[in-house]
Amino acid sequence: MKKTPLLNSDISRVISQMGHTDSIAIGDAGLPIPSSTERIDLAIIKNLPTFIDTLKAVLTELQIEEVEIARETKEASPKVYEEIAKEIGNVKITWISHEELKENLKKCKAVVRTGEQTPYANIILKSGVVF
Repeated sequence: MKKTPLLNSDISRVISQMGHTDSIAIGDAGLPIPSSTERIDLAIIKNLPTFIDTLKAVLTELQIEEVEIARETKEASPKVYEEIAKEIGNVKITWISHEELKENLKKCKAVVRTGEQTPYANIILKSGVVF
């Protein structure tokens, strides 16, 4: 059995196949996921699992060097932004529009859909290296 906290085999598989600068997204329940991008659907009911709990779990396995966040997040959902900032630490944040974020999902290896129902609770994580 795995030693790391992340138990979802699909998320672990995608992370294990990622290289430097590849990306994976975590989104709220309403984020439109392009049909060309793998969907890992964790949503069960409203707010289960939460966006932040999912982000925390993914970060136990994924080394990140940059994140993309919609500018709208900071204004519309400041608590979500504060929690993101706490979890990612000193990682570079690239601010983009929500429309750009949705377009950039096409480049992601996968999008993890949560049950989160807070506006703009979405992030794109860019893989770093551990050496």
